Amino acid sequence: MSEPPTGTSSHRAQAHGRHANHRRYHDGAEVDGYVDDPYHRVRRAVAARLVTDGVTGGGPVLELGCGPRGMLDPTALAGPLVLADAAEAALGTARRAAGGRAVPVCLDATRGLPFRAGSFAGLLAGELIEHVYDPLALLRECHRVLVPHGLLVLTTPNLAPVQDRLAFLAGRAPRQVDPLHPYLWLHIRPFTASLLRRTLRRAGFTPLAMRSNEVGWRLPGGRWVASRWLARAAPGLGGSLICAARRGGARPPRRNAP
Repeated sequence: MSEPPTGTSSHRAQAHGRHANHRRYHDGAEVDGYVDDPYHRVRRAVAARLVTDGVTGGGPVLELGCGPRGMLDPTALAGPLVLADAAEAALGTARRAAGGRAVPVCLDATRGLPFRAGSFAGLLAGELIEHVYDPLALLRECHRVLVPHGLLVLTTPNLAPVQDRLAFLAGRAPRQVDPLHPYLWLHIRPFTASLLRRTLRRAGFTPLAMRSNEVGWRLPGGRWVASRWLARAAPGLGGSLICAARRGGARPPRRNAP
């Protein structure tokens, strides 16, 4: 992944976002609060299941932007797990949580991935793509480091959940583009389901499945009601987008093949 020349406005914007994200998520204090929330537990479980069910051939799996609490259980994978993040403290915490059965790699995903082409059978990037200045460049790097027909699973907040669609008609901005929110202001590239599919195709992937965690609605008085059934039926209306896609190339071997 090439980086814009030093001194350009795009380079400065990416550097600003990188530093802001590092300050916000450098340890577990910020992450623990929402990872333990049922909303995010479902998102993480759905993404992890797509990886464990979809990775073939028993090769290594990369969790990119794992933070201090990765989504993947190394004992559920046929191959080794590599955890990658920009924060060394977060990596250490994530590795301990994995029982030491994962290889930690400190990297900056906005500068390219320090792996050879075709290094991984699967790649999971949770809540990362919305934070980077050039998501297409990130996806092309993911494409490069995957084996032919390797699996990519990513999650990202949905710009157009059902409640925000109606709010927009009333002249209110979608929640994901609120510059005053404590952490949503770091989401600089929001996606709808259709835009996410288009971007994946542009990067060389074939989208396979779109999932969501829940379709929710905040009632007057602050009560939150949600439906997981509706999220399965219409994931484009849900709060999170959870997408699986394959890199093009030769068909992989069967998972249990010798």
